[in-house]
Amino acid sequence: MGAMTAQAARSARTRRKAGRLLASPLAVFAALVAAAASFVAYVLWPTWPSTPAALDAPALPVTVAGVLFQVPPAAVRATVQRHAGPQERIDLAFLWPSLKPPQPIAEGNGKPIDANDSGDETGSITKEAANNVDGRLFVTIAALGPVLPPVERLNSVYPQYVQGKAGAGADGLAILPFRTGTPYEGEDLVYVAGNPDQFFARCTRPSSAVSGTCIQERALGAADITLRFPRGWLDHWRDVAASFDRLIAQLHPQGS
Repeated sequence: MGAMTAQAARSARTRRKAGRLLASPLAVFAALVAAAASFVAYVLWPTWPSTPAALDAPALPVTVAGVLFQVPPAAVRATVQRHAGPQERIDLAFLWPSLKPPQPIAEGNGKPIDANDSGDETGSITKEAANNVDGRLFVTIAALGPVLPPVERLNSVYPQYVQGKAGAGADGLAILPFRTGTPYEGEDLVYVAGNPDQFFARCTRPSSAVSGTCIQERALGAADITLRFPRGWLDHWRDVAASFDRLIAQLHPQGS
């Protein structure tokens, strides 16, 4: 009985040893495969410069939501966004009406163009005070995500929140106030009477403390382009709309 037990123990040890011998090549092979995969991923993974591009560098190819844009570095408001490659969003500023990027140092205060920019703006016109400067157009490009495209919001969402009848604005515009207690409280929907799709914007109402500010949104593929500008520009909305078209064509040339 003891001899049989000893023999069984030796057989078990032999099987465990054989199993380890068989497992060892498999483990080595698996390690080699993992190492090769890591190397291939490292070689093929796109890399971008770790330092921001110079302000006078050529336009940067930036992809937002799969849409390619050509962005002048000097127009980028946040230093961390001043690089080529895919980005979740990018915040830009342009002089008006030239549509050129601002100078690296803002006139009068000696601060860089992004000195007061924390990079957390969403394009909402409820945070207008510090950045809405006459003579500048602010542009944010981000993923549209689950939000309805601007024209669909115009036709299906905004009508639920407006009140009363539209008043007359400059050069054929209509002005329709949003109701109190809605997400757009304190704003007006401004659009071309009879053809809202031609031009429309949401605008805050001016007060004695601050001037009104407008945003217009445009969808480009899966990207949402928000243009933020002073409400006073609406007196010449046709020129504004044409300039917006020209700027978007510059940022997204045909074939990009």
